[in-house]
Amino acid sequence: MSFTFKGFCIVLLSVFLSVLTPADAQEAVYEIERLNAGLGSAPEELDRSSPHSSMEALLDLVEADDLGTAAHLLNLAPIPPEAQPTRGPQLARKLHTILDRKIVIDWGKLLDRPDALDASQTTKSAVAGQARQSILLGLLTIDDRPYPIRLDRVQAGDQPPVWVFSERTVADIEKLYHRFGPTEFERALPDWMRHDAFWNLMWWEVIGVPIMFVIAGLAGWIVHSAFSRLARRTKRYYLTRIIEAARLPAVLFTITLLVSLISNVFVFSGPIAALVFPAIALGYVMSALIFLVNAADRVIDQIVEWDDQSLAEMGKDSRRATATRVSLARRMMIVVIFLVGIGVVLAEANVFRTFGFSLLASAGALTLILGFAAREVLSNIMSSMQIALNQSARIGDKVIYKGQMCNVERINFTFVLLRVWTGVRLVVPVTEFVSETFENWTMREPQMIREIAIRVAHCADVDKLRQLFDEVVEELDDEELYEDGFFETVVTSQDVFGQVVTFCLNCSNPNTSWMTSCKAREMLIAKMQKLEEQGERVFPEVEPAEGA
Repeated sequence: MSFTFKGFCIVLLSVFLSVLTPADAQEAVYEIERLNAGLGSAPEELDRSSPHSSMEALLDLVEADDLGTAAHLLNLAPIPPEAQPTRGPQLARKLHTILDRKIVIDWGKLLDRPDALDASQTTKSAVAGQARQSILLGLLTIDDRPYPIRLDRVQAGDQPPVWVFSERTVADIEKLYHRFGPTEFERALPDWMRHDAFWNLMWWEVIGVPIMFVIAGLAGWIVHSAFSRLARRTKRYYLTRIIEAARLPAVLFTITLLVSLISNVFVFSGPIAALVFPAIALGYVMSALIFLVNAADRVIDQIVEWDDQSLAEMGKDSRRATATRVSLARRMMIVVIFLVGIGVVLAEANVFRTFGFSLLASAGALTLILGFAAREVLSNIMSSMQIALNQSARIGDKVIYKGQMCNVERINFTFVLLRVWTGVRLVVPVTEFVSETFENWTMREPQMIREIAIRVAHCADVDKLRQLFDEVVEELDDEELYEDGFFETVVTSQDVFGQVVTFCLNCSNPNTSWMTSCKAREMLIAKMQKLEEQGERVFPEVEPAEGA
């Protein structure tokens, strides 16, 4: 009985699989009653068994001028049977022209097997391991409406399945050819210029593309010269800055506009079109972005005083904070504009539509690669925003960075520009500036104590030195010192060479405190020298070798 039950299960499983198998097979084809009834039977030598063979056959047959056979590679269902013998060859030629001019064929997608199944274990495709009944070769756009170019796997009755260009593609050939086929100006060119040269380019493209860029570059140079001449003749400073801000965007816009107009007169082949049209979109976007950024900079320059010397003056804390926040807002605006521009370029270039699932499948790996490559840049951008938000260093602040007294001139995306008191500029990466400890002399209270340390002999009279320091304080400018400040003379250290006397000078302005302390040191040494000339021991007697 167990054997009977086991046999029954095997029979049931066999029946179940026999029912499923035809259904699964039918899912990989489009079933139609008849294919191209007006053309008759296709030649036996015509191979339409795989996407690769069908595409290869179309290209070879049209180039060999065998258009009658090439018509069998199209699903002519939209054409009445009596018109198919005439219209079929014409549509085959026009489709070949559209493919040659506007579609960059990815032969990796056109697998040479009937089911177009990608069985490679290393593939990242979203349709890997699936039988295909339709393959998208490209997507053309007219008036914001997409027109797909597809190969379909169809089966007419009990005939073997074949790969042909889809019914919708055939219906759109005339409209696509009218938009992307040869223009009237191109058809007026000599025949030899419309013949293929190399790299799937025609001779008129080989000759015309360099001429197009030369003309566009010349037009850009003329616009640049005109704007420069206008800026020199303008006597108002603000108008001059506006003209200078619009000069580069105007040059880019002019070059892009000329290339775009020429591209409308001549319809370029696929390899050139794949580069020219994204470049046109990039040119328009870049000209707009640069104009917006430059215009914003000129407006900000009128609102905010960027002179670090002026901002460093005491009593302008709010101006320093405002300048820093405006600088942050400008950087954030540039980031937003840049991201919007990249999105516009990608959308205009149909990058996402072209890559399709392949882009999505590789998005994770691409994100990791870009993130690793841009980690330093992103880290600097975030650090610059951190500085601007926590106000640890503001534009115009006086800081001591690695022992050098500097003014903060700019806080940029990736670096902080510091101006040393000597006029030398330090360009410090933002991450390095944030990670280092630095002194900010203008961060809180304006007054600060400067220490003037001078080594004197063990027998030097500190009380007399204290009197000398009091005289120096009296002689200094009152505006340089803090009223009711801390002025002391103390012994802070000693060794075998003598004792170190530190004079504490309370300054009212951190921006001038260093020069005030230098002046006080000079006056102290001069008075101590006079005291020593009077027979009073002040400085230690040390040989140079001992001091070393």
